[in-house]
Amino acid sequence: MFIEKITPRFSETDVLGHINNTVLPVWFEAARAPIFRFFTPDLNPYDWKLIIAKVEVSFLAELFYGHDVQVKSSIEHIGSSSFVIRQEAFQQERCCAIGKTVMVRYDFSAKSATPLSTQEKEALQTHLDSQSPT
Repeated sequence: MFIEKITPRFSETDVLGHINNTVLPVWFEAARAPIFRFFTPDLNPYDWKLIIAKVEVSFLAELFYGHDVQVKSSIEHIGSSSFVIRQEAFQQERCCAIGKTVMVRYDFSAKSATPLSTQEKEALQTHLDSQSPT
């Protein structure tokens, strides 16, 4: 599991004083960087190997400006050419949002999915949520 700290910015609040719902996918993407490094260690966008097939966010409670957010990221499922990242956003020890992102190993030249390598699967496996089926 990876844990990233996010400090909400005032500009991320909405008229109701909550963190805007459009912000969570951005925070979740930022917290996926350690996983991205399994595929592109230097994060060079010209050598990128992943695409997003699906993103979903379930909002469980309000998030507010003025309190840090902890994003916990783990792997929920590993397939032959894709995997699912599960992310949870905590503020003041309360889970406020859960995100799931389906990532696909992708060949941009061929415009098609490609199998995950053994090394990539092993790296992902070390962060597999023990409560998730593989």
